[in-house]
Amino acid sequence: MIIYSTQLGEVEVSEDKIINFAHGLPGFPDEKTFAFVPYQVDSPFAYLQSVVEPKLAFLVVNPFAFFKDYEFQLHDELAQELDIVTSDLSQVINIVSVPDKTEEMTANLLAPVVINVQNGKAMQVILEKTNYTTRHRIFSGELSQQSEKGGE
Repeated sequence: MIIYSTQLGEVEVSEDKIINFAHGLPGFPDEKTFAFVPYQVDSPFAYLQSVVEPKLAFLVVNPFAFFKDYEFQLHDELAQELDIVTSDLSQVINIVSVPDKTEEMTANLLAPVVINVQNGKAMQVILEKTNYTTRHRIFSGELSQQSEKGGE
């Protein structure tokens, strides 16, 4: 499948890299289909590029590359909605904010995106009762001064 992206240009994406959000993403309820486009081979970064809207792309990161102790419990009803029966069926990514200074890049650990790698179903989950925030500095592993509670 060929998709068009303002940031990435024309991109060929295999069907197994198409991700479907039944409820859209917070703030983008009508955007339900995205392509997972790796930044580079073996990079923890990738893009979630809307299949429909060329201007809509999110930089995402594998959180475990920077936050070794990152963990959360996926509620049973959410796992059931995604058809995740074992943890090896899931992939977790987090949306990244990139300010003017790249070294101040942050990841939204409060609202991870959980993907069923077998069927492409995905959901951004807002965690409850956690110390995670929307702005954890990626390169220092520390909270930024701009930490705030809430979804991205």
